[in-house]
Amino acid sequence: MISIIESVKDLSKLSDEVVLKEASAGNKDAFGILYARYVGKIFNYVYYRTGNIHDAEDLTERVFFRAMKHICNYKDRGLPISAWLYRIAHNLVANWHRDNSRKKEILLDDGFFNNEQWEHLETSVVRSEESEQLLKIVYKLPEDRQQLLILKFVERLSNAEIGRIMGRTEGAIKSLYHRTLISLRDEYHLNIS
Repeated sequence: MISIIESVKDLSKLSDEVVLKEASAGNKDAFGILYARYVGKIFNYVYYRTGNIHDAEDLTERVFFRAMKHICNYKDRGLPISAWLYRIAHNLVANWHRDNSRKKEILLDDGFFNNEQWEHLETSVVRSEESEQLLKIVYKLPEDRQQLLILKFVERLSNAEIGRIMGRTEGAIKSLYHRTLISLRDEYHLNIS
């Protein structure tokens, strides 16, 4: 018997639900499709939570290993598969922080800032210092607020999508987002004064 995955020429046209059903039934090719669709997003999420590319690679690998191991037990609760993957990633990152209880640092490479090639050096240094200060403030926020900022600004998800991932209503996400921005603004102004 040929699976749906084998019979479709353009796999990108298959919905996550169809691919998930096949993956839950043990089809490794179907899980490979899910992996290809979400590995970049999960890696970005983990990287911005850890600040270390090597740890992010390791944790991303663990997210998908755990997902593959437990995909047969996946229960559809009306949420996208990405919510389940982000939840696994969130839990692994929380464990990583607990296990590593060390100062969080992010190495900022040249591509992190959106500097123009001919920008004056002094402006670049000021921007770098401001960004580092803001990142320090973000890392002092509770985990749910850090997760919200990453999903909003890095993954560019809508409030509804973030709500599904975080298990909250869209209204609760809007409220949390508003409170988070006010808290960031206030803390930033305290630190530069």
